Amino acid sequence: MDSAADIYPARLRIDYPEQLDRLTTLLRIFWAIPIFVILAIVAGGGGGTTVRDGAERVRDAGPGILFALAFATALMILFRQRYPRWWFDFQLALARFSYRVAAYFALLRDEYPSTEDEQAVHLDLDYPDVPRQLNRWLPLIKWLLAIPHFLVLILLSLFAVVAVIVAWFAILFTGRYPRGLFDYVVGVGRWALRVQAYAIFMLTDRYPPFSLS
Repeated sequence: MDSAADIYPARLRIDYPEQLDRLTTLLRIFWAIPIFVILAIVAGGGGGTTVRDGAERVRDAGPGILFALAFATALMILFRQRYPRWWFDFQLALARFSYRVAAYFALLRDEYPSTEDEQAVHLDLDYPDVPRQLNRWLPLIKWLLAIPHFLVLILLSLFAVVAVIVAWFAILFTGRYPRGLFDYVVGVGRWALRVQAYAIFMLTDRYPPFSLS
């Protein structure tokens, strides 16, 4: 059994469903559109805003709230060695919602994603003790150190897309998600979450393991 020190401060577990609904699986791409729109609005990914400057229309796409918060958090750690608790609570709630939506779209669960309830997607992030656990200078280079993970995740995600397509056909014929494919897709999500916690959420200085488990 892992000791507390061995547990990474970002964890994801999704309950395996014994049976999945064929009809909602068939039409999942359409059922997911409303919740995707809500997630895009909340996460600031709606394509930016258009404002008027005299007679000219100026479009500002903006970086999205996640990257804006990542930049602000890096500055807070660097100059103040603080991580505002309400920033953490917001990022945790948004991460949980995002992964519920992702699990639904990847056919891992039938429950329509809730904006509040945990449902069957269990995601946990540990709030950091900044002065003791975080080096104030690392936020300046974490994005650089995480590049190997980003490259690997691109490849893993491509295989995950193939796995979801194969699982879609399997569910239509059998009503079940092949367990090996399920574990792989969840593993990719778990890997991505650890990289987010390290390079975007700035919650830990522990380098993410190259592992799906």
